Amino acid sequence: MAEDARTHPPLIPGTLYIVATPIGNLEDITLRALRTLRECDIVAAEDTRHTGQLLRHYGISKPLISYFRFNEAKRSEEIIQRLSRGEKIGLVTDAGTPGISDPGERVIRAAVQAGLRVESVPGPCAFVAALTASGLPTDAFHFVGFLPHKSAARRKLLEQLLAVSGTAVLYESPYRIEKLLAELNDTFPARQVVLARELTKRFEEFLRGTPAELLAAQKGRTLKGEFVVLVGPETATRPPMVENKAE
Repeated sequence: MAEDARTHPPLIPGTLYIVATPIGNLEDITLRALRTLRECDIVAAEDTRHTGQLLRHYGISKPLISYFRFNEAKRSEEIIQRLSRGEKIGLVTDAGTPGISDPGERVIRAAVQAGLRVESVPGPCAFVAALTASGLPTDAFHFVGFLPHKSAARRKLLEQLLAVSGTAVLYESPYRIEKLLAELNDTFPARQVVLARELTKRFEEFLRGTPAELLAAQKGRTLKGEFVVLVGPETATRPPMVENKAE
C-alpha cells in the first residue's frame, strides 16, 4: 500500500536529519528512521563500513561520507555546503544517537550556526535504556558520558558528582571498569551502583550493588562490551545484589 503523503510528508531540502540507529539489536530502529535514510540524498556516518552494513540489512543504498573525531571539523564544512545547496543529509553514528558521547555535536552546531534546518529522528540511546531498567531514581539524573583518562581529572569529576541530587550516569570501557569501580568505592562507598552492559543484545546484563560488592563480583570474570554505569543518590533504596542477565 502506498504511503499517505499527508501522514508521511517528504523530507525537506537543506535539512540535516539526526538519525538514531540501533545500539545492538537491529530491530531497534524506527520506521521513520528507515524512511529518512531511504529518502535522504546522502548519509554522513561515523564509520561508513559499519553504517553500510546497516543500510544493506534494510535494503537501502545511499552515498556515504565519513565524519569522526579527527575529521569532524573539516567534514562539517562540506556538510554545510551540501545543505546550503539543498541536499537532504542523514547524520548517523555507529550506534545510538549522534552527539551523545559520539561524534555529531560539532556538525549539528555548525548547521545551527549557519541558519540551516536541523531535525531529530529520535530512537535508541544507551544511557536511557540503562537508566529506565536500573531501578534507580529517574526523576532527576546527571549524564556525564566517558570520564577523562587521567586519574586526577577523573577523581575531580567524580567528586563533583557528590553534589548531584539525582542518579549519575557514566559510560566506561571494559578495560577500565575495574578501575572505575575502585574509584567509586573511594568516592561513593555506600551508594547503590548499577552496571549495564551488552544492552539490547543476547547477553544483556545488569549488575547491582555497592562498589565493593561489584568489585568482588567482577573478580575472575572477563567482561566485554561498553558499560553504562549508574550511581544512585544517597537516598536511593538499596536494590538486591543480583545479576539480571539473559539466559
